[in-house]
This record gives sequence, structure tokens and C-alpha cells, in this order.
Amino acid sequence: MALLNILRYPDPRLYKRAARVLEVDESVRTLVRDMAETMYAAPGVGLAATQVDVHKQVIVIDASETRDQLLVLINPEIVAREGIQYCEEGCLSVPGIYEAVERAERVTVHALGVTGRPFTLTAEKLLAICIQHEMDHLEGKVFVDYLSRLKQQRIKAKLQKQLRKTA
Repeated sequence: MALLNILRYPDPRLYKRAARVLEVDESVRTLVRDMAETMYAAPGVGLAATQVDVHKQVIVIDASETRDQLLVLINPEIVAREGIQYCEEGCLSVPGIYEAVERAERVTVHALGVTGRPFTLTAEKLLAICIQHEMDHLEGKVFVDYLSRLKQQRIKAKLQKQLRKTA
């Protein structure tokens, strides 16, 4: 397993749409293992392949308190949405930034698991937010895109300042 490099906003590669996975083979399973290791080490609750510059529809999520319930979504598709919730979100690609975003309160998603078998999952609360957030990455969207232009500019400036301090 290997830790992968997480792209940082506003890297243009974060805006590239991910392609469907045609076959869940060993290369996809290796990607899933590496993504999970990267997510846990970061630490985060979700990671989309787009964030590690692999433009395939692969997501790993672990929203459990015990950090031992890895959920793998390959070629995910939301088939139902209910309600509205606002929650402060953060992102491994936008470190240190947290903003409220409107999301569906409950989602039902169809996807393939790491074995390649299809499944359907209905999620609510934090897991529903994570699924929507990570699926946005697969569409080439970052959570700050939901914010005003002024907030986006401030976030870019703050992240650039952080990079200068660490360089």
C-alpha cells in the first residue's frame, strides 16, 4: 500500500470529470487500498479518486466513530434524494477551510463494491453528506464551488498564504 498525494484547491485537475470504471480488477482494488490508507492517514472521512489525480469513479468513505467501517463506492449514482440539511463541510483538498453547504438529508445510491458486485445503500446525516461531497469530486466540483465568489477568493488567498509559510 502507498500514501497518495492529495491535490490542493484550486488545482485544475480537481475539476476534471472522472470516467466510469469498466472492470473492477486488481488495479482498482489496489487504488481502493491506497486511497483508504491515504484517507485514514490524512485524517479524513472520505476521498474521491479525483483528489489523488486518478480520474476514475472510485470513492472511499469511513464516517464511523471507530474508523473501521470502510465504504467503497465504484461508479456511484444517486437515485433518490430527500429533505435538506446544512452542514459545515471540510475537504482534504481544501485544508483548514470549513463552510456550510446545502445537501440532501437522505440519499439512496447505487454503486459497485470492491468485489465488483452492485449494491444499493440509503444514507442519512453525515454519511449522506459524505457521499454527496465525494460524488461532487467525481463530477469535477469542489465544495467551495457552492460558495460566493468573494468567499472563494478569500479561501484561495488563505491557502496560498499557507503554502508560502510551508515552502
